[in-house]
Amino acid sequence: MSKVFYPKTLKVLKEGYDFNSLTKDLIAGIIVGIVALPLSIALAIASGVKPEQGLYTAIIAGFIIAFLGGSRVQIGGPTGAFVVIVYSIVQKFGYDGLATASVLAGIILVLFGAFRLGSFIKFIPYPVTVGFTSGIALLIFTSQIKDFLGLHEKAPAEFLEKIPYFIENTSNINFYSIFIGLITIIIVLFWSKKFKKIPGSLIAIIVTTILVNLFKLPVDTIGSVFGDVPNSFPPLHFPHINFLTVKELLPSAFTIAMLAGIESLLSAVVADGMIGTKHNSNTELIAQGIANIFSPIFGGIPATGAIARTATNIKNGGRTPFAGMFHSITLLMIMLFLGKLAKMIPMATLSGILMIVAYNMSEIQHFIKLRKAPKSDFFILLITFLLTVLADLTVAIQFGIVLSALLFMKRMSEVTEADFLKKEYYDTDEEFIASGILENNTPIPKEIEIFEINGPFFFGAASIFRDNLGNIETLPKFLILRMRNVSVIDATGLSALETIIKSCKKNNIQLIISGINKQPLNAIQKIGLNKEIGDQFICKNINDAITIAKKHLK
Repeated sequence: MSKVFYPKTLKVLKEGYDFNSLTKDLIAGIIVGIVALPLSIALAIASGVKPEQGLYTAIIAGFIIAFLGGSRVQIGGPTGAFVVIVYSIVQKFGYDGLATASVLAGIILVLFGAFRLGSFIKFIPYPVTVGFTSGIALLIFTSQIKDFLGLHEKAPAEFLEKIPYFIENTSNINFYSIFIGLITIIIVLFWSKKFKKIPGSLIAIIVTTILVNLFKLPVDTIGSVFGDVPNSFPPLHFPHINFLTVKELLPSAFTIAMLAGIESLLSAVVADGMIGTKHNSNTELIAQGIANIFSPIFGGIPATGAIARTATNIKNGGRTPFAGMFHSITLLMIMLFLGKLAKMIPMATLSGILMIVAYNMSEIQHFIKLRKAPKSDFFILLITFLLTVLADLTVAIQFGIVLSALLFMKRMSEVTEADFLKKEYYDTDEEFIASGILENNTPIPKEIEIFEINGPFFFGAASIFRDNLGNIETLPKFLILRMRNVSVIDATGLSALETIIKSCKKNNIQLIISGINKQPLNAIQKIGLNKEIGDQFICKNINDAITIAKKHLK
């Protein structure tokens, strides 16, 4: 069993870290740092905070995630997945509320990792993840239309209210902004196809910034909207946490923790496939948690593993956590020495970059493919998507998971069969035996009934078990419960079994269990049902059960 917390950095150092590896990681880290620069600024603005706070996040959280993480190549920082929930928190509670929510989310993530829940987060149903990811992408895209069109009136936060807002402000559209935004999109799309090493988003920023400042185009820039971008960290900020703020922000904090856990582990899995390694999911969650605790202390926002930046790291030769640390150091150097230049970047440029980010994260192909999935799965996808867009991301995730759990219960009840082995369907005991239901040619007295459960004995199957067992017409003296095909039993199944034991005692029926597997047997023994039945009436197979029943009949 792997250790709960064992950073990959320690493993790399233990294996030996040479100059060749250092060179590769340094080059990859510098390239990823350049890629992360425009994204960090753009995502911060889209999240409703200052541009520099995206840089603080990528520098501090990105370094911690690389240094303490369970993946060799994970690149951490602000991501599109957080935009909607962060923006919502900032609008309701301000940055202090966001800082508190981030710290709470960090604590939750550390607990997830400490209690070895890393593997369980991967079980979030696929329709739910596609639903909220597509919903987030649509919200990010629509949130950027205002800056793309060069509008100055504050846009409403609600999705449905944005449509009339854009219609009412058609006369205020700034065509220079549209021009800059379109140039950005064209450069990013076509440059990325021709030149893989240098990010198209960086080229777009350089080209459009020069155009705007050279020709004095009347478009909004970071400086005109937010003022100067500082080239240093703000004073340390320790969130004030009390019971009331925890109560109000806990649902949002849980959403941040779930998003961070899902995206970071998904990114780590993708990275494993690209370089043939295996990450430690619990260590990764703990590192993500620590990063989210420290990020707001330095003025940052929530962070997680970024799939696109991680893939860029790998493609450029990064193979150890040091590449992620070099990425953060690169951003630090840019902020310290070139931060003042960031104020010249056009807002329409950032909106164009984020529109492409939104499209890339929309998973539109997967959305379309799920139309051919079972209707129940597509229904969950639509509900999660619509709730994300029209209501709240926290509600969407919770509702999607609950719906998926209910669907799982239904499907498990359909998978499991529980019914009598009907002897009356056969003319003789020999035919009954020849059918393969029994394992030898032992005659079966009428005083013995055999009831078989096939499949997991879960909540859904328990009701079928009780209903079918209640249909018995003539009470037997012995009821053999065949459980050879029951791999697992839960609390509801145990409760149903306990009810049957009581009913059998009431009607002077001896219950015999045959072919029980390890997990169900352990569960029965833990709560003492084996004593209620009698250990001598728990048999290895159906023939032993019939032999015991016939012996007691004599």
